[in-house]
Amino acid sequence: MNLEEFLHNLQFDMDKANQPNVEVDWDDAPLAYKIYRGLPTVPLSLEVPLTLTGGEPPAKPNLHRVGHFLWYVFGTTQWSQSVFPADSKEQDSYPIQSYRRFAPSGGALYPNELYVYLKVEELPDGVYHYDAAHHRLVLLREGDFDSYLSKALGNRCDISSCFGTVFVSTMFWKNFFKYNNFAYRLQGLDAGVLMGQLLEVAKRFGYASGVYFQFLDSAINHLLGISELEESVYSAIPLSVEVTNWSADGRSRNKNITSEQLIQELPAIQTEHLERSQCVKEYPMISAMNEASKLTSTGSFSVYRRGKDIDIEQAECTVPLPPVTSLSYDFAEVCKKRFSPDGDFVLGKVSQEQLATLLVEAMTSFSYRNDLDEAYRREPHVSIYCCLYNVEGIPNGAYQYDSTEHLLREIRPGDYRLHLQTGMSMDNVNLLQVPICLHIAADKDFDKEELGYRGYRIKQMEAGMLVQRLLLAASALGIGGHPLLGFDSNLTDELYKLDEQGKTSLIQIPIGPYRPRPWLKGSLRS
Repeated sequence: MNLEEFLHNLQFDMDKANQPNVEVDWDDAPLAYKIYRGLPTVPLSLEVPLTLTGGEPPAKPNLHRVGHFLWYVFGTTQWSQSVFPADSKEQDSYPIQSYRRFAPSGGALYPNELYVYLKVEELPDGVYHYDAAHHRLVLLREGDFDSYLSKALGNRCDISSCFGTVFVSTMFWKNFFKYNNFAYRLQGLDAGVLMGQLLEVAKRFGYASGVYFQFLDSAINHLLGISELEESVYSAIPLSVEVTNWSADGRSRNKNITSEQLIQELPAIQTEHLERSQCVKEYPMISAMNEASKLTSTGSFSVYRRGKDIDIEQAECTVPLPPVTSLSYDFAEVCKKRFSPDGDFVLGKVSQEQLATLLVEAMTSFSYRNDLDEAYRREPHVSIYCCLYNVEGIPNGAYQYDSTEHLLREIRPGDYRLHLQTGMSMDNVNLLQVPICLHIAADKDFDKEELGYRGYRIKQMEAGMLVQRLLLAASALGIGGHPLLGFDSNLTDELYKLDEQGKTSLIQIPIGPYRPRPWLKGSLRS
């Protein structure tokens, strides 16, 4: 199977993309977190703030504050125990135990890891791994790496003025063991959800941030000391409380830099981490995609010279949405309350104000500094479509949300809940109980012309970032959302006439009221 065929099957025919006759060995499942052995560790404060009510003024960060920041981004926050419902096909009645974080993950497998290059008080400058299992930092490489990292980013950010840079990586086996090759699609979305959480937390801590999707992969992986056979960095996010030069187009570059040249500047480091799985199987297609997506020289970095227009089909029927004010809420409480209902949805009427607030909150907060556009991102390269039922004052139907005009453009009138239900690969959510079913769509070619094969995972990450904004906004409104990939994108593309726009749907998110779930859960914060 070539790479083009693989990406097509990932989106439209999952059975063909997956390796055949592979059974999940749950007894040999990997850990949901990476644990290093034999390296210096720095414990982080467990006395995290219990409220985050608004943006804080920029202040020089210290180890205490960085620890709180990392906990809200990716710390283990909750333990839960539940059982299968009485009508479940599962034969055993054993309880399901899991450790949760504020950022959701497919199957709660958390394939991503966080690494940080830090320059803060009370801590030696250097590169660290955030150990989510123990809420601590693990020192990987001590020293000043401003110059090295600046070069790896193509001299497009003044790293010397940043107190830290966060790296989001993906460990391939952590969800390949369950999802097979489908893991490649899921890994990008999971990384994006984590990045969305990180950027929202950064705002609350008063940190300026920028997302770099393009960098010298092997050079960054070399800096962190990770094996590219099992893990690779997907994004780099510098953090600053000072005035920083954020450049997307690389005008400050004075020469082309290659990974091979840069790697020579640092010796390799050897690390060891715990691998619970005794039999780690090969994932040749994921390895091939990762290799094909690598950037080996700064001269291959791309920029959209002008923002892409969001193709809005001109519809005869439009529904203006009411103007809404920005939500004011305790971010910590909203993260704590966020819940992904499945069989817990209950049909209830949703007001126009709730729908409008949900969409505005998600799209407004999605504006972020990045290295894909010449200017600060105003319009995302992903868009929102929705099927609505029982929303006050809005006829049932399939719509596209026009964020510029703040209105819905009708694509097809009618009730499409049962239609969408037939396209689900599992019946874990009853869409007949859901008033809002959102779909995030992007260009079907995943910007391959500009970004090559890297464009696929970038689009998945951008979709994931928007998903997390939607989930947080839903939680603030007292409703729940459940991201789903087990749906027929051919069906939704036809429903929204996406083929005519050269787009495809990436993820499905039912949103609505829900009833409390019968489970035992407890917070892991002091």
